[in-house]
Amino acid sequence: MLETTREPLDIAVGLAASGLFDTSMVHEASDGWSVAGGVAAEVVVDAESVRCTRLGVTREEPWFGEPLTVVQKFLADLPISDWTAYGWCAFELSHAIAGMPVQEGTLLHLVVPETELRLAGSRIFLRSLESAALTAAEDTVARIAAEPAPAEPLPVQVDLESGADDYRRRVASLVEEIRAGKLQKAILSREIPVETDIDFPASYRRGRLRNSPARSFLLDMGGLRCFGFSPETVVEVSADRRVSSQPLAGTRALTGDPHLDHKLREDLLSDPKELHEHAISVKVAVDELVGPCKPDSVAVVEYMSVKERGSVQHLASRVVGQMPEGASPWEAFAAVFPAVTASGVPKHAAYEAIHRHEGNRRGPYAGAVLKVAEDGAMDAALVLRSVYAQDGRTWLRAGAGIVGQSHADRELEETREKLRCVATSLLARTEDAGTTASGAVTVRTGSRH
Repeated sequence: MLETTREPLDIAVGLAASGLFDTSMVHEASDGWSVAGGVAAEVVVDAESVRCTRLGVTREEPWFGEPLTVVQKFLADLPISDWTAYGWCAFELSHAIAGMPVQEGTLLHLVVPETELRLAGSRIFLRSLESAALTAAEDTVARIAAEPAPAEPLPVQVDLESGADDYRRRVASLVEEIRAGKLQKAILSREIPVETDIDFPASYRRGRLRNSPARSFLLDMGGLRCFGFSPETVVEVSADRRVSSQPLAGTRALTGDPHLDHKLREDLLSDPKELHEHAISVKVAVDELVGPCKPDSVAVVEYMSVKERGSVQHLASRVVGQMPEGASPWEAFAAVFPAVTASGVPKHAAYEAIHRHEGNRRGPYAGAVLKVAEDGAMDAALVLRSVYAQDGRTWLRAGAGIVGQSHADRELEETREKLRCVATSLLARTEDAGTTASGAVTVRTGSRH
């Protein structure tokens, strides 16, 4: 265990920016921060196969039906005690779970790290499978604590109007389909290119100081770099099989003007379109949890409260349930993924509408960041309010829930409101980019068991 006067955010960002790990993930949850570095074991799912690596040996096999059974078995057979896996899944994993055709690309990527840090207050719990990696992590934490914070890189300007007219047309077309009875709701998103090379750790730090997410994350895995400020969890499963889901639907801006924000909040709480959109999302969440949970245990414990998430405020509810003895967290995940608030109602019809109107693969957008433990606990947070970089391209993406009462201009404005959660935090990468802050640390050795 280490002791530090540094903020957990600064330690986590400093480690991510240090270059110590080729593969890394910072994960912030309600119980604190985690930093996962290196690869002890790995599972990658694509449209055709599951590739598993452990103890330096890789095997690949095709999956049939749905791939999560293979993933669950691989994790259950790991020769590592008290493991935790970190990673992400694409929106298109939902197609595989539903038995629909799947586009090329990664569907799921999980890593059991070689080195793991848990940060809670002034304490850092550090463990590693390799003594040299443990020493390197300790030294890096000490260096981060001793260095002054560098100046922030220059902010990046992003054109939030990119594709606006096309989005209006797509919204209008989808509204016609909904009014014709083809579906009730679908989330229609638009992509915004970022032309500047982004300093991901520095931008994540800046954005986290400006946002109030349910979860936050920063990852660099398999060629994908991503950070974000998740407004809601798709599913949370505790070690005793208690399940929780937090649907958010219905949005208004947060301006910083208390009077105007209160007025927007009251408008949100009285808008028939927003109330309808939220109500059907909660109903779907209840219906989905009845599957893996004991039916009498499923309940709505919070309904239509308002949660502030960075530059927006949302209607929020929470649905809970209890799974039976011996149930797997993957059963709950498969039942609720993807979040109804990022897909639609009914889900199959929404998948088809999204594919038809958006035209390109979503990938991590509207997927999930995952933290899964050997004891059966799982935390899956919705990937929204994020920035992505892969294959030489950087982009943002945001959507709005479209129902029969939707108006194209209002839905476009909602995407702008959501995009600002991240767009205003982007910082340009420089050759000496790094993020540290001053503080002090006393190092004591630890080990992974």
